[in-house]
Amino acid sequence: MYSGFSGGRQRVGNVTQVNDPSTAWVNMEPHWELLEALQGGTFAIRKGHRKYLPQEPREQDSSYDVRLQRSVCSPFLTRIELMLAGMLTRKPVRLDDVTDQIREQLFDVDLQGNDLQTWLFQTSRICIRYGHVGVLVDAPKSGDNGRPYWATYDPRSILGWRYETTNGQQKLTQLRLSEKILVPDGLYGEKQVEQVRVLTPGAFEIFQKDKKGDFRVVDEGTTSLSEIPFSVAYSNRVGVLESFPPLADIAELNLQHYQVQSDLGNQLHISAVPMLALFGFPQSAEEISAGPGEAFALPSDARAEYVEPAGNSYDAQFRRLERIESQINELGLAAVMGAKLVGETAEAKRIDRSQGDATMMVVAQQMQDLIDNCLRFHADYLQESQAGSSLVNRDFMGSRL
Repeated sequence: MYSGFSGGRQRVGNVTQVNDPSTAWVNMEPHWELLEALQGGTFAIRKGHRKYLPQEPREQDSSYDVRLQRSVCSPFLTRIELMLAGMLTRKPVRLDDVTDQIREQLFDVDLQGNDLQTWLFQTSRICIRYGHVGVLVDAPKSGDNGRPYWATYDPRSILGWRYETTNGQQKLTQLRLSEKILVPDGLYGEKQVEQVRVLTPGAFEIFQKDKKGDFRVVDEGTTSLSEIPFSVAYSNRVGVLESFPPLADIAELNLQHYQVQSDLGNQLHISAVPMLALFGFPQSAEEISAGPGEAFALPSDARAEYVEPAGNSYDAQFRRLERIESQINELGLAAVMGAKLVGETAEAKRIDRSQGDATMMVVAQQMQDLIDNCLRFHADYLQESQAGSSLVNRDFMGSRL
């Protein structure tokens, strides 16, 4: 199978156990770390310590810790992701030829209380953040009562896959999904259990991690479908279930903004208190202190004055921050949406709009195809001949970040 990350690959996944990630996963994973940390906000960035905020040479650990606690990460990436996902859900998803039974079940599409509109917003955020997202239409085992529901998986949870091409169509033949579930522990507690779901056409196995750290089969069964009911949507596709985060450049600029802002804030904090300088004071004299309620005597030819920086260098730091913010805006609007914040001719706006809207159109089309596939799987579980179709909002002309 061809992999989009095969060229120049430096890391190879050693897949010997059911929970081992594939080589493609191993090579995509480094691109997710910064995005996930920025999504966690200032708390997650601070938790990364020197990985995201380098310690300066000769900077004491205590001084670094104080600077780290004062540093705040601006949520540029999160805001842009929210706004882009909001563009898709600005208008409700239109359902055509969907049966009343399926339409009613879509009011709680994931069995977690989310209707289709809320589910689309959350799922499209994952797609925009990572580059793709997968959805499994799951249902109870054959013979058990229950209804189908849609479970969303981010790329980190999609450990491995196999597929084959038949009549020009790519079909999954095996899929491994990582999951974490909560189970009762004692009278009142609960604990988290790691498990891996292995899907093949018409069958499944569930492996759970035991006390020794090994994964054992705890459940297995068959489904009423002849294929794996898993659908994928891409925002920046590289290959089958492989992608590159489209907002990676914005994430790097967001991190740079955090670091520059930390440096500037530290400089302003240090220089905010003027330093007392004594001229002509004997070095052999004992130490003196100065304060509102203190005074000291100096030799006749000595003098004392406060020294503080002129602050000329701060302007350059402020301008650098403004430039980074401008670059984030340009990438978020011009590169992703084709909309600029600077004056431009009507013709240039029309061209940029057509290019930018085409980018968002691809995302909208991908999410629409995802919903259509899920509707088909949902109908197959219910043994209904009519699945229906959907229409995701494409009216981006009037919206602006």
